Amino acid sequence: MTIHRSTTGASAGATARTPWAIFAGLSASLVGIGLARFAYTPLLPPMIQQHWFAASSVASLGAANLAGYLIGALSGRGLARHGSPVAVIRLMMLLTSVSFLACAFPLSEVWFFCWRLLSGVSGGAIMVLVSGVVLHQVPAGKRGLASGAIFLGIGLGVALSGTLVPLMLTVSLRAAWLTLGVAALLLTFASWGAWPAQDGAHKVPTLASPRRGRMSRPMRLLMAQYALMAVGLVPEMMFLVDYIGRALGKGGGLGAAAWVAYGVGAMAGPVLYGLAADRWGARAAIRLALAAQVLAVLGLMAATDNAALIALAAVIGSFPAGVVPLALGRVHELMEDPHARQAMWSRATVSFALSQAISGYACSAVYGLTGGHHLVLFGLGASALLIAFAIDARGQDARHRPAVAHAAHRAA
Repeated sequence: MTIHRSTTGASAGATARTPWAIFAGLSASLVGIGLARFAYTPLLPPMIQQHWFAASSVASLGAANLAGYLIGALSGRGLARHGSPVAVIRLMMLLTSVSFLACAFPLSEVWFFCWRLLSGVSGGAIMVLVSGVVLHQVPAGKRGLASGAIFLGIGLGVALSGTLVPLMLTVSLRAAWLTLGVAALLLTFASWGAWPAQDGAHKVPTLASPRRGRMSRPMRLLMAQYALMAVGLVPEMMFLVDYIGRALGKGGGLGAAAWVAYGVGAMAGPVLYGLAADRWGARAAIRLALAAQVLAVLGLMAATDNAALIALAAVIGSFPAGVVPLALGRVHELMEDPHARQAMWSRATVSFALSQAISGYACSAVYGLTGGHHLVLFGLGASALLIAFAIDARGQDARHRPAVAHAAHRAA
């Protein structure tokens, strides 16, 4: 009886801490990814127009965040083994906040590059660590919802960058950067005491821990898909506002409105994609998401109507945030051991980050070589998403072929 009461009390305590843990995770993804990465997109046109940097340099400086994200994804668990995951996440949130403040003063391209790189390192480390810290505190039956809530922070960051940034740009470009820094600091301190207190008691698995044998074919397929998704989402993430505002000549107002729509989509994506995964499974939901994104990007390349551009921006915006819980859900479908899941999720994040960084610099190079031809970039992104869809369909055919042959043999 005593054991029962103790267990019940511990369970009740964990349940009581759940909302705070989710709030902390949401704040981390909001600061480290939602603001640190996506707030740069609406700042790109005014940075060019106000001659902070040349157009080609601004694109390369944006890609620095993606390169940093790869470094953070690779180093996050190593840092956590020397301290604790929560301590690392707190430090990364502080570092991101300082990077915003530093970017308000464009002393040189090297200065700006280093701070954008460090903000990316923070985002990568947070992405690797946050789900393990938070979901450990969440009852099993609520982990799907909690995962969506954590990554909702990415969508909130996009939405805030589409509303807060244009508002502050009416004051000055520097004011926009400073406001982002203050907002990030407020979120960091507001969530400081919400993190679980005993995270250090849980071993942080290494990237190599699950690899006793070969990675399963479905897991290799997921890694390839996730990498291609990263490639496919970068062009719109970097150049959507610039394309609508400058290339189509719609002006900064519609560009900002499209970015807000992108943010609304990013907020809805984790929830809608999560519901699809609950109904049809993560793999089927990934296929549906890929098909929808290919059609949306092709539509963006052809559209000129303002309403259509806004609607397509919302659909495209659902993908970067929505695909994260889908991939995490697929990892949970394929692996049962919690430590193996965490380590495999680290690998998936590294795969995503590497592809994203390569895609970011490739997009910057293509942007410069083509004289700012956005449609080439969007076409390359759509091609990557189409390949991801195709290899999944091929994998499904290969999986069923032996079963069909075996059934035919038995019938004969």
